Amino acid sequence: MVVLMPAAAQADTCPAAAWPLWQTYAERFVQADGRMLESAMDPQHSTSEGQSYGMLFALIGNDQATFDKLWRWSSSNLAGGDIANRLPAWLWGRGKDDLWGVQDANSASDADLWFAYALLEAARIWQRPEYRADAKRLLANIEARQVVSLPGLGKMVLPGPEGFVQPDHLWRLNASYLPVPLLRRLAKESPSGPWKEIVENTAKMLRASSPKGFVADWIGYRGTSANSGLFVVDPIKGEVGSYDAIRVYLWAGMTAKSDPLAAPILAHLDGMAASIASTGIPPEKVQVTSGKTEGSGPFGFSSALIPYFQAKGQPWLAEQQQRRVEQALSKALEQVNGERTQPLYYDYMLSLFALGWAEKRYQFLNDGTLKLVWETACPRAANR
Repeated sequence: MVVLMPAAAQADTCPAAAWPLWQTYAERFVQADGRMLESAMDPQHSTSEGQSYGMLFALIGNDQATFDKLWRWSSSNLAGGDIANRLPAWLWGRGKDDLWGVQDANSASDADLWFAYALLEAARIWQRPEYRADAKRLLANIEARQVVSLPGLGKMVLPGPEGFVQPDHLWRLNASYLPVPLLRRLAKESPSGPWKEIVENTAKMLRASSPKGFVADWIGYRGTSANSGLFVVDPIKGEVGSYDAIRVYLWAGMTAKSDPLAAPILAHLDGMAASIASTGIPPEKVQVTSGKTEGSGPFGFSSALIPYFQAKGQPWLAEQQQRRVEQALSKALEQVNGERTQPLYYDYMLSLFALGWAEKRYQFLNDGTLKLVWETACPRAANR
C-alpha cells in the first residue's frame, strides 16, 4: 500500500492521458495482477518483452496504476522478487506438468534494457525514486551478466546471458535489441558505464553488416585475434532479415534527428525504402547480402516503417503504410463468432510504438529521455 499511495495521490491532478489504442489492448490483455497475456505464441504465456513494452506504453499514457502492476508482476514472477541478483526470465506460463511458472529462465536483454529504461523515465517524470533504485539494481545485473568486451570492437550487449557465445571465438548479436535512444538514456544515467561505447559499436555493427541497405535478424561477430575481429553471417539463423530486424528500422526512425548517429544509421538502411517504393508493402524476409526479398510482411511491419519514412523525408510512403496499418488494425480487432480474426501481440505492439510516435504522444530527445504530450498538464511533471 505504501508503494501505491504516491501514484494514487498524483492521479487526482494528473489523470491518465486518453490513448484508445493502448487502452483497448490493456483492457483486453493485461490481467488485474499485471500479467500481459498473448505476448508469446501460446496465448496463455507471457514474455518479459511484452511486460517491458507495456510499461513504456503505460508511461506514455500516464497510467501509473497499470505501470506499477506490470512491474510488480514482472519483478515478482520473472525475477523471483530479487532483481538485483536475478535477471527476468523471458517466458512464463503453464508448463507440460500443468503448473504455472517460469518456462525458460534465460533472460532477453532487449526486455531487460526496456525494463530499466521505463523505470528510469517513470522515476524522472512521476518522481518515483523507488523506480530508479530498481533500475539501478537491474542495470548493474545487466552489466555484470550480459555486457561483454569483443576483441577489436569493445563493449557490446549479448541477447541473453546463456547461449550466445559460440565455439571458435564467435558471438551472436541482435541489432533490434539495441535502440539508440534507449542506449543514450542509459549512458546519461551511468556516464562511467559501458553504454556510450555500446551505442557507438551498435552503429558500427549496422554499417558493417548491411551491405545492401537491409539488416539481418541475427549477426555474428568473430574474433580473429586477441585484438581484432569482424562481423559475419550468423551461423544459426543465417543472413535473413525479418521479424526481429523490422524493429531496427523503427528505432532508427524514432531516433532524434539531432543525434549524431541518426543520419548515418538511416543511410545504412536504404534498402528497405527502395524495396517499398516499388512494391508498396514491406517484404516478410530479406537476404541481406544479396538484397533478395520474399513474401509480404504483416501490418506490423508497415507500422514499424512509418517513423522510418518520416525520418527519411518520404512522408508519402509513411502515409501509405499508415493507411494499411489502420485498416488492418480495425479488422484485427473484430471478432468472428467470439474469436479474434488473427493474433494481435507483435503487430499491435509495433503499431503502438509507431502510431504513438506519429501522433506525437511521445518523442525521444537526443539524450534518450522522453518528451510526452501530457506533461505540461501535469504539475509534477512540468516542474520536475
